Amino acid sequence: MKRVLGVLFVLVAIVAFGFAQAVQAADYKAEYKLSTVLGKPFPWGVAGERWVELIKEKTNGRINVKLYPGTSLVGGDQTKEFTAIRQGAIDLAIGSTINWSPQVQQLNIFAMPFLMPDYKAIDALTGGEVGKELFKILEGKDVVPLAWGENGFRELSNSKVSIRKPSDLKGLKIRVVGSPLFLETFTALGANPTQMSWADAVPALSSGAVDGQENPLTVYMAAKLHSAANQKNLTLWGYVADPLIFVVNKEVWNSWTPEDRKAVSEAALQAGRENIELARKGLVAPDESLTREIEGLGVTVVKLTEAEKAEFRKATRDVYDKWAKQIGAELVKKAEAAIAGRK
Repeated sequence: MKRVLGVLFVLVAIVAFGFAQAVQAADYKAEYKLSTVLGKPFPWGVAGERWVELIKEKTNGRINVKLYPGTSLVGGDQTKEFTAIRQGAIDLAIGSTINWSPQVQQLNIFAMPFLMPDYKAIDALTGGEVGKELFKILEGKDVVPLAWGENGFRELSNSKVSIRKPSDLKGLKIRVVGSPLFLETFTALGANPTQMSWADAVPALSSGAVDGQENPLTVYMAAKLHSAANQKNLTLWGYVADPLIFVVNKEVWNSWTPEDRKAVSEAALQAGRENIELARKGLVAPDESLTREIEGLGVTVVKLTEAEKAEFRKATRDVYDKWAKQIGAELVKKAEAAIAGRK
């Protein structure tokens, strides 16, 4: 009798658990909204589509996500994306640390001029204590961060002149993202920075309303800026990088079963790894084929020497010091130490 009762208890428990799972699954949305700034063929947009695919696969179709590129859920204003995620207007996002920095000041760490000299430096931050601390900060702001991705080092292009020294930037109208740090950096270099969304940037470049822009080379190529916007002068200076962050709105996250949370997290990690690989393709020695491809399009490519970079670093040092205080001196020290100790 005890054995029979024990079996019955187990069966009841299994049925109860299954019923609870079914009830919770019944509360799932028919479709969730995923926001990105860029769609395909940009690596950022590819990452968005890949995360959608992997979520559906790993949850056996329990969670269905639709990608909304071009930050279309916030009228194309990428600086409003993070607020919309917190408010629940967006369910998931792969966001730029730059675009979210007005709301999360510590994310400006990646936009500190000339902090990160190479890809190993980015990895030292995102994969170390700095990355963990930033995720903890985000967790306190109504989102659940799951994985890092990458948009890449931001290089400088323009339609006027080859840039090798700060004085070459004097008076040039350069499109920048909606971040005070970027405005101050280019002002310190003598340029005339103009803040605008990416949706407005290409038409402005094409018409000559602005002279140049700064973006990763994958963006430069996918947008065909060499021809569409007459950006025939390109300077490789790697002054800042733009890691991406895979996040889910906290309320949405809490509505899912532990099994599905694990699946979505694993999907983000996999999509993030694939995204970083794609964002760096052809840009990391010994494979620097993307740079050669750009040169083959008739673009004048300048790769700054360390001595030349030092002049730009010197010109922006006051901006760096000011923002180190605003971001948090301790966090900046951790970042500098992590980069110095990178392998």
